[in-house]
Amino acid sequence: MSSRSLFTALAAGTVSLGLTLCLPARASGVTTATITIGPGALAITVPTDAGNLGTRADSVSGGTISGPLGQVQVTDARGAAAGSAWTATAISSAFTPPSGPAIAASAVGYTAGVIAKVGTATYVANDPLDLTGVSSVVTATGITGDNSATWNPTINVAVPGGMSPGVYSATITHSVA
Repeated sequence: MSSRSLFTALAAGTVSLGLTLCLPARASGVTTATITIGPGALAITVPTDAGNLGTRADSVSGGTISGPLGQVQVTDARGAAAGSAWTATAISSAFTPPSGPAIAASAVGYTAGVIAKVGTATYVANDPLDLTGVSSVVTATGITGDNSATWNPTINVAVPGGMSPGVYSATITHSVA
């Protein structure tokens, strides 16, 4: 090998080595990212108008008129700790006609029916027979995290015999705590 070839080979190797040493080093880093889901509220949604719950043709002997109230939903977005609970309640006014005697709230019953649930909790329908006072209608216990319950209650009105014909109306108020 000639000295010129050897010199060229050494020069090429030196240039190649110099280029390798001058390349930037590869680096990496780790970033931690977080999200926050804040606590929400405990809320209840009810129908604004249930419409006519039913009709009874015989006002002499009385009887029970029953009908669906419409969807009631409790949403618990408080991020409840294990073991938390909530209670949905209802109260009714008397069913009053345009004139004449009313049907007392003590004759108004409430059946929650099937409860559709989301989240971890134990839901119980309490089905009060009398809505004169604030009555527990659905309870949730053993809650872990956010949850919701939805039901379509049936309202049962025990109509006394001898009531005047007409349209009777009442206000049913729900709350949750």
